Amino acid sequence: MSLENTNGSLETSFNNAIATVQFGHPASNSFPRQLLDRLTAEINSLSRNENVSVIILKSEGAKAFCSGASFDELLQVENEEQGTEFFSGFAHLLNAMRNCNKLIIGRVQGKAVGGGVGIISACDYTFATILSDVKLSELAIGIGPFVIEPAVSRKIGKTAMAEMTLAPEKWKTAEWAFNKGLYSVLCDAANLDWEVNNFAEKLSSYNPEALYEMKKIIWEGTENWESLLFERATITGKLVLSDFSRNALMQFKK
Repeated sequence: MSLENTNGSLETSFNNAIATVQFGHPASNSFPRQLLDRLTAEINSLSRNENVSVIILKSEGAKAFCSGASFDELLQVENEEQGTEFFSGFAHLLNAMRNCNKLIIGRVQGKAVGGGVGIISACDYTFATILSDVKLSELAIGIGPFVIEPAVSRKIGKTAMAEMTLAPEKWKTAEWAFNKGLYSVLCDAANLDWEVNNFAEKLSSYNPEALYEMKKIIWEGTENWESLLFERATITGKLVLSDFSRNALMQFKK
């Protein structure tokens, strides 16, 4: 299955019990709202697919994994309602990944910023390379990583999350991210696909019911995300309208 337009691309392929979902966008694999919605719908669909037991989530290209929200769409937000609606896209996606009946393996080939770090954090097991540096740049554009914070903090802890957030212009190395627990495995770029596929094949050979029960255990204690992430989207939707945010976004775009 393939969907492609100016709002990005989304492709899903199947190999036995493994579904590989690849998203892409010309702007460093950023996410306009439509692409967020399409990925969320695909995760929900695969969750209901009885022939799938493992999902590999990846992005296209050999460079950036994901640069987060689309700056072009952020600049188009004109009121709080539109802002909340836009950032709710990430809330819907993170909840879809959390609620998915299948284990999700992240394949991170390059750098990730903002929402991209949130998506990595919502994966159940993640492979990355030494090129997979990360950054939470939201404060620099007048907002904060409020929607993705619960996912990031759950993965690396509040202290490491704050360390990233309060230095929004500083990249954290892939090795730092691995040591903090954001990545499960750090490998050479040349071996990334082999490592991911080999692990997925082994995982998909296990009892699907056992995998499902393990998924539920992994995500215990996150039930409040159904409301929390949308409350955070409201905060971000308001802040993105500030003069500070507007000016910063224009500078970033230039």
